[in-house]
Amino acid sequence: MKTRFPSQRHLQRCASTLGIAFVPVLSFAQGLPQMEDPSRGTGGGIMETIRNYGYDIVLLVALLVVASMFVGVCYHAYGTYAEIHTGKKTWGQFGLTVAVGAVMLVIGIWLLTEATGIL
Repeated sequence: MKTRFPSQRHLQRCASTLGIAFVPVLSFAQGLPQMEDPSRGTGGGIMETIRNYGYDIVLLVALLVVASMFVGVCYHAYGTYAEIHTGKKTWGQFGLTVAVGAVMLVIGIWLLTEATGIL
């Protein structure tokens, strides 16, 4: 019986497979990004730092509320625009929809700005 030695290509494939398998072992945490301080700064203690992070979270939620209001107004305006072509609505109703939606957005942004100012 003849003994076959592995070919050079086979050895290269095995070496590359083993190399890929050990890559996670060789990784280090030096390249990870550092956590940023809150927008108001870290403060004088842990409670003030947590309060400042909470403020940033509330601002993010307020931004999401305004974004969802904008999407809702756009969706309703697009629905009104689509109904113009079927004859169910008029251009005047479309203009009124856009105007009322814009006023609602301005009021919503103003109220959320006032609410975050209280924090």
